[in-house]
Amino acid sequence: LIELVVVIVILGILAVTAAPRFLNLQEDARVSAIQGLSGAVNGAGGIVFGKSAIDGIESLAKGATRASITEGSITINTVFGYPTATDLPDAVTGLDNTTDWDGYVSTDGTTYRATFASDSITAYAGITRCYVEYIEPTESGNTPTVNVNVDNCE
Repeated sequence: LIELVVVIVILGILAVTAAPRFLNLQEDARVSAIQGLSGAVNGAGGIVFGKSAIDGIESLAKGATRASITEGSITINTVFGYPTATDLPDAVTGLDNTTDWDGYVSTDGTTYRATFASDSITAYAGITRCYVEYIEPTESGNTPTVNVNVDNCE
């Protein structure tokens, strides 16, 4: 009986020390989702650039005539071959799903930030934690910058 009590106490101690690690699964899941979105943004940018290169428009600046690609019914405006910040949700499958994601374009129109819809953000400047940020390239030959912020993803 004493051995049984000792085993139960040891299991209790193990459970108490291991429980906090498993209780924080939501933060881990949110960090993983943000990192996955970052990968999707990078992948979509590469695909759009490839299509732009095929069409011969990869060196055209934002707003230039013909600086867009069309696939099916979707037209994506480009800047040096990559999606503009405004058209990024059209390039990334699922990013336009407002049940899952909230995304906003900066006031100058060159940057897009996306975070979880459950965070109730109402403007670009309001997204200060747990987000993916896409910054358009500024000249031909440059790639867009994709930043990931996983601070406070609880």
